[in-house]
Amino acid sequence: MKTTESTQAVNKLDALDRLESEAIHIFREVAGEFDRPVILFSGGKDSTVLLHLAVKAFWPAPVPFPLLHVDTGHNLDEVIEFRDRTVERYGLRLVVASVQDFIDDGRLEERPDGTRNPLQTVPLLDSITSNKFDAVFGGGRRDEERARAKERIFSLRNSFGQWEPRRQRPELWNLYNGRHRAGEHVRVFPLSNWTELDVWRYIQRENIDLPSIYYAHRREVFQRDGMWLTAGPWFGPNADETVQELTIRYRTVGDGSCTGAIQSDAADIEAVIAEVSASRLTERGATRADDRLSEAAMEDRKREGYF
Repeated sequence: MKTTESTQAVNKLDALDRLESEAIHIFREVAGEFDRPVILFSGGKDSTVLLHLAVKAFWPAPVPFPLLHVDTGHNLDEVIEFRDRTVERYGLRLVVASVQDFIDDGRLEERPDGTRNPLQTVPLLDSITSNKFDAVFGGGRRDEERARAKERIFSLRNSFGQWEPRRQRPELWNLYNGRHRAGEHVRVFPLSNWTELDVWRYIQRENIDLPSIYYAHRREVFQRDGMWLTAGPWFGPNADETVQELTIRYRTVGDGSCTGAIQSDAADIEAVIAEVSASRLTERGATRADDRLSEAAMEDRKREGYF
């Protein structure tokens, strides 16, 4: 049986080409099926790669959806600066759902431990509802965490924004079912099949700009629960926590109260790729305290409407 020209072309694609092609196909499918999609954008490496893929998917036309940032108010300055610079560079509309606003008007209460990551769910769902977003792109990957490994690429959420495993649809080949009732929406994960190493190799290949905190730099940090945290408006350091200046970098971006850095000399992308290749812990397992709250911490939050 003869191999067709299209099959020959597919066979010439390397692993990153295939992942890129799948993600671009997903973006275009959503653009064709949904009325009001939005891209979750934190300024982290995964959401930055997601935006890069969206730009590619619709070039030379502009990206046809806005960005949504659920801002805990506890972000590192370098990340917010990068977020704003990126939005300006691509001429995009940015919707900010502020946790601080919800605390100020009494809809949320500050947690005793100062961690705001678990408080993101209510502002996220409020923003989805008030803006009538029907598809929400996220940078979640299946290799990050066990609950995310169960996620479909098109993940149906009910009218309360909750994830219901029994209602998830089978996904055969590259066929995606975006049907949903009024009030429901779909979370979409174009990077589902990527690994952390894939993301970094793609960043290298595409020369994608990232916040400087992803590369080794000197910073004053203190240790808590085995993680190096930056001092900030999030209850730390305590009296028994000593501040030290170390050479560190961040593997992931999140709320400053629960996102730890690692000691590292990886100051460029080649060194980061070598470091990630040798690691036996995912970035969330190594540096996210919010995932350590319980064995099912992420799954519990997903059921409540968290991403």
